[in-house]
Amino acid sequence: MVEYRLESSFKRSYRKEIPMKNGLFALAFVFLTSSLVAQAGFKVGLQGGVPIGDFDDQLSLIVAADVGYMWALGEVVDLGVASGFINGFTDKFDTGSELIDLPNVQFIPAAASFRIWPSNSFSIGGDGGYAIGISEGNDGGLYVRPLIGYLFGTFTELNLSYTYINLDGPTWTSVTVGLLFTIPAKQRLSRF
Repeated sequence: MVEYRLESSFKRSYRKEIPMKNGLFALAFVFLTSSLVAQAGFKVGLQGGVPIGDFDDQLSLIVAADVGYMWALGEVVDLGVASGFINGFTDKFDTGSELIDLPNVQFIPAAASFRIWPSNSFSIGGDGGYAIGISEGNDGGLYVRPLIGYLFGTFTELNLSYTYINLDGPTWTSVTVGLLFTIPAKQRLSRF
C-alpha cells in the first residue's frame, strides 16, 4: 500500500507539471506568432520633396508613390519588398528666343526593404535595389533610400528619406517627406 501511494503521488505531480509546461509553451507561441502577424502587411504611401545635387537646376519638385510588403522577423526587425513610382517635375527654361519644356524624369524602383524599430514609434531603415528609368533617355540605375520614420498612429507613419539613384553620368539625389499607411495582413485559419 505504501508503494501505491508513492507511485500515485508521483503520477499526480508529474501530470500537473506537464500541462503547466505545455500551457506556458502554447501561450508563448501564441504571443510570438500574433506579434509577427500584427506587424506584417502591405505598405502604401505618398512622398514629396526637392531635388539636390546634379538635378537641382532641372527639377523643381519630386512626387512619389510607395507600395510594398513587410514581414516581421520579431519585434525589432522587419524585412520586405518595395516598389512605387518617382516623378521629378522639370522646370521650364527660357533661352531668350523660346521656352523649352523638358520632359519629367521618372523611375519605378524595385527594391528590398528593411526597418529596425529601436522603440515602439521610431524606426530607421532603408530600401535598396534598382530604379528602372521609364522616361525618355533614362536608363535607370542603382537605387538606395535610407529613411527614418515616426509611427504616430497604429498604422500611419511619417518618414524623412534621402533618395540616391546612380545614373550613367549625373546622380539623382533628393530629400523627401512621406506618409505611409500599413494595411495589416489577415491571419489565415487552417482547417486541420
